[in-house]
Amino acid sequence: MALLEVKNITLRFGGLTAVNNLSFDIEEGSIRSLIGPNGAGKTSVFNCLTGFYKPTQGEILLEGQSIMNKKPHKITAMSMARTFQNLRLFKNLPVLENVMSGMHCRSNAGFLGAVLRTPKQRQEEKRIREVAEECLDFVGILHHKDRIAKNLPYGDQRKVEWARALATQPKLLLLDEPAAGLNYDEKEKLIQLIKRIRDERKITVFLIEHDMGLVMKISEKIFVLDYGQKIAEGTATEVQNNPRVIEAYLGKEEDEELE
Repeated sequence: MALLEVKNITLRFGGLTAVNNLSFDIEEGSIRSLIGPNGAGKTSVFNCLTGFYKPTQGEILLEGQSIMNKKPHKITAMSMARTFQNLRLFKNLPVLENVMSGMHCRSNAGFLGAVLRTPKQRQEEKRIREVAEECLDFVGILHHKDRIAKNLPYGDQRKVEWARALATQPKLLLLDEPAAGLNYDEKEKLIQLIKRIRDERKITVFLIEHDMGLVMKISEKIFVLDYGQKIAEGTATEVQNNPRVIEAYLGKEEDEELE
């Protein structure tokens, strides 16, 4: 069953076409990757999916519902979460409060309840704290919950962002270059974490990544973009052996040009 359906979306900025007539499906319970050379349009696709950009044409369906005109926070509430290529933490707040902020889309007590400290509000705050702590424990940094986010090593700051995304309780998690800046051991742990997110939390995962070793290890299907167009899709082996993919990454007839 397709959890996310992308149908013929195009995104233009003036005379520039960033995404061109792109279609693909993300099946529920799967791990999918979007790859391509620098400037291929990968992050633009994520921005279209999450409401930061509005496609010029096409349709995007999440669980059969259109999200084309939804604002980012509404899409999050519909159970799609994302992380960013560049960290977006509240760097001067404790780790726990950063993750608790992810639960905002699931809270109901409202402003008046917060001011009056009603029993409902106190109960909800307790639940939000418990969910945040559980997410921090899941990614392995619960012991850092009271530290200021900016004081954590870079790899652990990444984990704070992943925990916050999990705290939104998504069905679909979009990871924008999650391995950026990580060392080899951290990347191996990331692979295991992504598998656990899918297998233990039943969350579908869709990622952009430049680390081809990680992509080939983790992905059940890979979509390849070049100049905003999908030029291939398939398993790791199929994509690695696709002439158009090789050309996109290495250039055409390089050997002949060198001669």
